Amino acid sequence: MVLTFPLLSEPDVERARELLEGAPWVDGRATAGDQAAQAKRNEQVPGDAPAARELQALVLRALERSPRFLAAALPKRVFPPAFNRYADEANHYGPHVDGAVRFAEGGQRVRTDLSCTVFLCAPESYDGGELVIHDGTASQSVKLPAGHAVLYPGTSVHEVRPVTRGSRLASFFWVESMVRGEERRRLLLELDDALTALRQLHGESAETVSLMGTYHNLLRMWADT
Repeated sequence: MVLTFPLLSEPDVERARELLEGAPWVDGRATAGDQAAQAKRNEQVPGDAPAARELQALVLRALERSPRFLAAALPKRVFPPAFNRYADEANHYGPHVDGAVRFAEGGQRVRTDLSCTVFLCAPESYDGGELVIHDGTASQSVKLPAGHAVLYPGTSVHEVRPVTRGSRLASFFWVESMVRGEERRRLLLELDDALTALRQLHGESAETVSLMGTYHNLLRMWADT
């Protein structure tokens, strides 16, 4: 399941762009594994840079305020957001699969059930740079307005197409979900969406209370906290 949703406000995007303009940039291959390093051509802000610390807090606060993210991801852990740039010679990331486990500060392990990219530039400000997510024989190309996010399975093969004009700035991170299975997360989100629609149409009823009980019983059965 590939899900897009607005995440950052316009002031948040402006602040992110301001911080990234003055941030240090290093070769993105420094944080890639052997296979990914062969496909990766971008730049990243070092995780310990002051700009990165402020930006991480900004993105994490937005995630905590996002009902759509919380309902879809059912997050258990979020790997600290990182920030990248595609431009000039460092302008693409070939097809690859993210590592199954990432190691955060302090040695904490985060299983990469879900990947997330938050776009920080207006799509008309650069050419190319689409995030392409491959699912078997189908592919989905994603290029979103500034402040919007895309959440997709960490198991997928994906790539960033070459940026041929301008620069593409984004935040990216991984999520370990309380519910490990993608199909189970999808069913829970569909049930949650249906409940929300029923409440808006008819208000609370014995039926919505019963369905809410079903949702939480399924979550109780499947969740690992």
